[in-house]
Amino acid sequence: MPRSAELEALAQRVSNWGRWGDDDERGTQNLIDDAAVMRGVGAARTGQRISLAVPLDLKSPQSGQPARRTNPLLTMLSVNERDPMAPGDWLGTDDHISMCTCAGTHIDALAHITYDGTMYNGHPAAAITPTDGATRCGVETITPIVSRGILADVAALHATDVLDGGYAITSDDLDACMERAGITPEPGDVICVRTGHMRHHLAARAGDQAAHRRYSTGEAAGLSVDTVSWFHQHDIGAVFTDTYIFEVWPPEDWNEMLAVHILHLRDMGLIQGQNWNFEELASACAEDGVFEFTLLANPEPVTGSASGIVHPVAVR
Repeated sequence: MPRSAELEALAQRVSNWGRWGDDDERGTQNLIDDAAVMRGVGAARTGQRISLAVPLDLKSPQSGQPARRTNPLLTMLSVNERDPMAPGDWLGTDDHISMCTCAGTHIDALAHITYDGTMYNGHPAAAITPTDGATRCGVETITPIVSRGILADVAALHATDVLDGGYAITSDDLDACMERAGITPEPGDVICVRTGHMRHHLAARAGDQAAHRRYSTGEAAGLSVDTVSWFHQHDIGAVFTDTYIFEVWPPEDWNEMLAVHILHLRDMGLIQGQNWNFEELASACAEDGVFEFTLLANPEPVTGSASGIVHPVAVR
């Protein structure tokens, strides 16, 4: 169905098409410039390193929805073996992994969402092919992300461990998180939005199948369309969440499902990602009251991929 007049007007207001040239494929990554990198490096104070990733294995978040998505499957190709034609006493082990690139903690490339026959910056959706993948705006165009990360702990803001499913995070929520942190966002900063929903996935990894369903197919708090202008006004470089869907679920309007994905990736060129684990980070930030950190996130440059496997690290 066509987008509403209100959503279409919002798309026009936040569009970054042409802002960095007609051929640009990097979108808001352009905001993570040298100044943003140095500000990010300066946010590290103690050297504490916190992984923001979930493990990649058959307990990863995928449940087959959307269709054909699969969790990582590790296959051993050799175990303590040696090529009989090679000299020496060494033994080697090799393996192979098969997975959906969205299966764990990941970053969506700008090719991930298209609309009206185009992706970000007017590049044709037809530039994505079954044989070559995304020949435009693929994950290999995402350079290593080094910037100031800011934790927007919306769950803690509302004095809860996990926000209620279906809660639509607003611009007011984000402003309140920044006020609580004592931080004014600057161009190229990266916002990490914590809903607490990751706790369901962590419980599922411990064997709670009901928790798995709550995480991957159930209702979840998430970003609302109201927040889109906030990210645009603050020139945010990227935004990541601790949920499976990224935006609020069920959607605010079923006729405009994944509206935040559309506006971020296709219109703004705003890098986003899901299944990030902010639980340890949130505890550390709450303990000392410091909600900024150096964020390092380097997606594997798989040529033509629409999403990127990533192991992000927060350095405090």
